[in-house]
Amino acid sequence: MQQVATHRGPLVWRDMDQKALDDAYDQLVYAPNRDFVLGRANLASERVRQILGMPERVAYGPSEHERLDIFRALTPAGAPAGAPAPINIFVHGGAWLSSSAANNALFAEPVVRAGGHAVMLDFINAKQSDGDLFPLYQQVSRAIAFIWRHAEDFGGDRNRLYVSAASSGAHLAACALSRGWREEGLPADFCKGAVLCSGMYDLEPVRLSKRSTYIKFTDQMERDLSPQRHLDGVTTPLILAHGTCETPEFVRQTRDFFAALSSAGKPATLIVGEGYNHFELFETMANPYGLIGRARLQQMAL
Repeated sequence: MQQVATHRGPLVWRDMDQKALDDAYDQLVYAPNRDFVLGRANLASERVRQILGMPERVAYGPSEHERLDIFRALTPAGAPAGAPAPINIFVHGGAWLSSSAANNALFAEPVVRAGGHAVMLDFINAKQSDGDLFPLYQQVSRAIAFIWRHAEDFGGDRNRLYVSAASSGAHLAACALSRGWREEGLPADFCKGAVLCSGMYDLEPVRLSKRSTYIKFTDQMERDLSPQRHLDGVTTPLILAHGTCETPEFVRQTRDFFAALSSAGKPATLIVGEGYNHFELFETMANPYGLIGRARLQQMAL
């Protein structure tokens, strides 16, 4: 049988040429069922609003993009009515380009049924910011600080505040948890735990990929918004997760960040989802018995 020669271009990042690196930051190449999974998520989010009711929509900043949705806790059996409940803040992904709080309401239901408040963030996207990631990072950090400061306004317990996030949202959440909390003047122990699913934690290879066609990377952006370079600021216990069917770079990003945190003596746990691609893995967060859903509720002691 005649073998077809494989031609590779010059190496751009580690053992990858430009095409391999571009593919490694293009989820559709490794997850051809992406649109089916996201379609399921949208339908599930609509059902959550029908079952739980519309969330409380709150402004956390002056711009039209700075809004959040609060789904209030349902009091579990045996719990005292009116007692402050723990809070989980969800930061959505979408390649920094798309998605919204409304698209991710499905992740609220397991939290509220277990007795916690679920807060879903909206923030500017890279198209609206003209390719600048700093406004996204600043708004996510501002939203988290707002929720911590105003927890009592919706019956939340600021001493039991947690974060969960996926994909580019995990990147933004990690930035907020390594740098943003200081800029917002929060105490070091403000967040009691976070679940970061399939994120990016060093922007150097991302900058070299085709994502640079819509993100205007700079040296400062790469330096300041690479959480792996700011381990000294990480004070939150982190659960990191990736699937075995993700792109090679998303696997490496998570594993390298976990190794760096562990070497720095930071509390971190790694979850590997066998047989899951990028979208299938974070979909399990919507199931209290799913791989990520169970880990999130256990972290919150719910």
